[in-house]
Amino acid sequence: MHLDLPEGKLYYSIGEIATAFNVNASLIRFWEKEFDILKPKKNAKGNRKFTPEDVKNLQLIYHLVKERGFTLEGAKTHLKENQKKTLDKFEIIRKLETIKSQLIELKNQL
Repeated sequence: MHLDLPEGKLYYSIGEIATAFNVNASLIRFWEKEFDILKPKKNAKGNRKFTPEDVKNLQLIYHLVKERGFTLEGAKTHLKENQKKTLDKFEIIRKLETIKSQLIELKNQL
């Protein structure tokens, strides 16, 4: 899944996150409560500010729950038991997907 988020920002609003994942902001808030790896900062008004690290963790949760069909409990267990290995595999898959889309783009330009 390619996210349409501006590069280089230190923080993203929950609206930007929800739009990028094409989900409701309520789902992002729910996942924040359910998964302790999500720790967005909150400003004085209580608005959530997600870091690029939070975005990576959201991508991983999205991958497990929405793409691989894990239950929430299954995803939590998987993350706790295999967090480093899962994150490494996830990063490799995302990099390969990016390379694939770049190669397809190049092919289409020929």
